[in-house]
Amino acid sequence: MTTTDRAARFTTGYALLRAAGAIGDMWVQTGTCARIKGATDTNPVVDRDEETGAEIAVHGTREGQLACLHHCLTYTATQAGALLIGSRLLGLRLNPGRVAAALAVSFATHYVADRRLPLARLAKATGKGAFYERLSPICGSFELDLLCTNGRAALTLRCEATCRQREATGDRHDPDRSA
Repeated sequence: MTTTDRAARFTTGYALLRAAGAIGDMWVQTGTCARIKGATDTNPVVDRDEETGAEIAVHGTREGQLACLHHCLTYTATQAGALLIGSRLLGLRLNPGRVAAALAVSFATHYVADRRLPLARLAKATGKGAFYERLSPICGSFELDLLCTNGRAALTLRCEATCRQREATGDRHDPDRSA
């Protein structure tokens, strides 16, 4: 496989993952999951009656974890479907085991980011706390989440491409680390 082939596979796979990620985040995710996936006992999400303002339900850590789990499962399934269909249509010949492993990484990192507190802590630690809290003209937390998503997609595909290259050449070492 040539460098051009690897680059085309990477670029196509990245586009498929990003498109599927946007669909999973914006179209597949339920409103309930979007609203409560970051809930914790110390920062609960409270549902209120629209007319009276009375408290209807309080969602804490457990409900937030379950909502985030549900969202990440549908998000990852959307990505898997896009990679499966796209790779078949475009002849990418991705290794199913490696794709599954890469999607597991995507799932886990997406879950951590969407629980919100880890991303908020990272933003604060890197001096981006005020940006994370910004709601207008752009939502800082969403933009930082999107940046993490883009990085995860690139890392996911890089792992698959490296494994594919090793398989094709019979190398057992990482070609990027050789002297």
